Amino acid sequence: MKTPIDSPVAKRARSRFRLRAIPIPVALYALVLVLFVLTATFANVLAPASPIQQRLDDRLSPPRWLATEIVPDQPTYLLGSDQLGRDVLSRILYGSRVSLIVGFAAVCIGGVFGAAMGMLAGYFGKKIDDVIMMVADIQLAFPFILLAIAVIAVLGPSFTNLVVVIGISGWVTYARIARAEVLSIREKEYIEAIRCLGGDGRRIILRHLLPNALSPLIIVATLDLARTIILESTLSFLGLGIQPPTPSWGGMLGEGRQYLGNAWWISIFPGVSLMAVALSVSRIGDWFRDVLDPTMRS
Repeated sequence: MKTPIDSPVAKRARSRFRLRAIPIPVALYALVLVLFVLTATFANVLAPASPIQQRLDDRLSPPRWLATEIVPDQPTYLLGSDQLGRDVLSRILYGSRVSLIVGFAAVCIGGVFGAAMGMLAGYFGKKIDDVIMMVADIQLAFPFILLAIAVIAVLGPSFTNLVVVIGISGWVTYARIARAEVLSIREKEYIEAIRCLGGDGRRIILRHLLPNALSPLIIVATLDLARTIILESTLSFLGLGIQPPTPSWGGMLGEGRQYLGNAWWISIFPGVSLMAVALSVSRIGDWFRDVLDPTMRS
């Protein structure tokens, strides 16, 4: 017998399909993010020139589609050249590697460390909970920029130090969410049954508490990726992040700010790229929240 179109079974099937289907705007944002990931992966193939090669004779050359005349022996720059004659398009492509790698690595460090601390605090409670939450409150009391300046001034600016500083700056959010989830789960009947059967704390945390707390942590990690990318650009803009001549979007923004009047392309194009990636990640994170959070599905 065929199921009627308006039957409860069909309605539930259509509801599940609507939840799983990706809206067209989200699909477009995902496509933008995938394109940036691909360009970062194959930057050495796609880049028309070296991102650090200087040609002082071609400094501040306008984009090719704005040039009034094309000199046969002079190289053409699709997005223009900067104050040292370096190709802006090549620097954007290579700079996307820095932004995406720092963003993903920092999210992994902050997420893993924060989730571990939050679960330890929520499961064991008492003194461990008090100490971890006290450290989290102390870190929140310091502005991130001051903390980053202090750490990088002591350790020195480098790629590794930048990733660690940005990653540690976001662990508090993961810790609080993981702690809240564990506090609501640890007193469930099946957790008590596992304890009665001799299950130790490590097994309970890894096999039962972590899978139940994973969905909100994934949502936070997706939303936090945009924050880490912007933080990397902010520190590079201030001279505390990726050091020249390595290209980064924040560094390009800082280098081009004094040329906005006559060579606006040095800052505008990396700024647009940064905005596109951050917006795409943020919108994809909102969609993940709507899909994975049962309270948002209606």
